[in-house]
Amino acid sequence: MDGGLAGVVLAAGAGTRLRPLTLLRPKVLCPVGNVPLIDLALARLGSVGSVAVNVHHGRAMLDAHLDPGVHRSYEESLLGTAGALGQLRGWLDGRAALVVNGDAWCPGALDDFVAGWDGERVRLLLAGDDELQPRSGVAAALMPWSELSRLEATPSGLYEVSWRAAQSERRLDVARLDTPFIDCGTPAQYLAANLAATAGKSAIGEGAEVDGKVEQCVVWPGAEVRQPENLFRAIRANARVTVYVR
Repeated sequence: MDGGLAGVVLAAGAGTRLRPLTLLRPKVLCPVGNVPLIDLALARLGSVGSVAVNVHHGRAMLDAHLDPGVHRSYEESLLGTAGALGQLRGWLDGRAALVVNGDAWCPGALDDFVAGWDGERVRLLLAGDDELQPRSGVAAALMPWSELSRLEATPSGLYEVSWRAAQSERRLDVARLDTPFIDCGTPAQYLAANLAATAGKSAIGEGAEVDGKVEQCVVWPGAEVRQPENLFRAIRANARVTVYVR
């Protein structure tokens, strides 16, 4: 890692499967355990000095939320995981990258994953897998500059343009993650992540008012649950949007 290590959080997705929640805010700003997913992802990067976030859906809200020191990579159209890194080549400027998805709940730091990396081989942290598959849950990726320098800012995925070839050419190392990892792609997965984060209790956001009964629910900041409401396995986003998970 002669050029150093930068952090990248992939956060541009529209979150169509998580609608109607993502009609109110981008997926990475949906809270899990009362903390926005993007903040959890940034915290996982630990002591990595320079951090970038790719932005497309919900640009204004993300801009207002992110710390000024976080580099924004604005995508006019969705570029995918590889294309997003291709657009960041100038900013990376010879550095390797620690890459995480902003829409997954995966508690814990990545210090052990990064420790001892040679900076030359692709290293992936896979949720519950010992071998990379097309549908593997990738909790984190270490991408050397030699790999990043070849990526283009065109719509493409890392599995197709990088990881699959690295695997077949034996340039890929895999570490297995056996701690929780939940892709918050659907309301059911999003609720599951919240219940995992709160040990099964309802997650009540700041400023929410709950006079009714809630069980295994998520109540967003400022939302209300009034008597005689009895919510079970539901996501109350605001006065007009409640999603029930069955």
